[in-house]
Amino acid sequence: MRPDKRNPNEIRPVSIEPDYLRYAEGSALITVGHTKVICSASLEPGVPKWLMGTGTGWVTAEYNMLPRSTHTRIRRDKAFGSGRSQEISRLIGRSLRAAVDLKALGERQISVDCDVIQADGGTRTASITGGFVALALALQFLKSQGQISTLPLKQYIAAVSVGIGKQGLLLDLNYDEDSTCETDMNFVATGDHRFVEVQGTAEGSPFSQNQLSEMTSLALKGIVELFALQEKVIGSFFPKPKD
Repeated sequence: MRPDKRNPNEIRPVSIEPDYLRYAEGSALITVGHTKVICSASLEPGVPKWLMGTGTGWVTAEYNMLPRSTHTRIRRDKAFGSGRSQEISRLIGRSLRAAVDLKALGERQISVDCDVIQADGGTRTASITGGFVALALALQFLKSQGQISTLPLKQYIAAVSVGIGKQGLLLDLNYDEDSTCETDMNFVATGDHRFVEVQGTAEGSPFSQNQLSEMTSLALKGIVELFALQEKVIGSFFPKPKD
């Protein structure tokens, strides 16, 4: 049994509160255990220069941690300018673009901001899972306003972490587990069980091919549960196809 009484193959309690912000085209507060991330999706004028005239849109993301989202205060300039924040921002952007038909979006840019207000592990995976909901809500808003004729979503996107600890494989790591696991991996997958990205590092003993396969299967189990929670919010206008 884990410190929070979960079984090894259980994700933390997850809630997704849509329309959390008043002014954003789409927004959601995602809570995963004690981790909380505000995700907002905003329509931005134009597209990057290299897309001008192509008729293709773009989805980008920015990730940041608030100064007291962790046990000690992070300076704002450090939090907003760190290499870690930039790397996670790019990961979120890549993940969310996999969900969108950029040609159908037209020459529009959607910027998804993921602001961590409380961190207890899994902030990047929570940002992807909640960011997808905010993005979907923004696209549905644009459709309802007549700015786009069809909903340019192709599939669901969600993410979860898996680690190897003293107890074996663990799904959805909190901070204490993440900091002590021998192996820590993040999986981003689509609704049809294909992977957008897999990030993994062995801090202790290297992991085997069999362990990698087991971690992949465990991650998909957790991601399928996250899809069901996402569908409760956006399923009325974008139901997930049956597996």
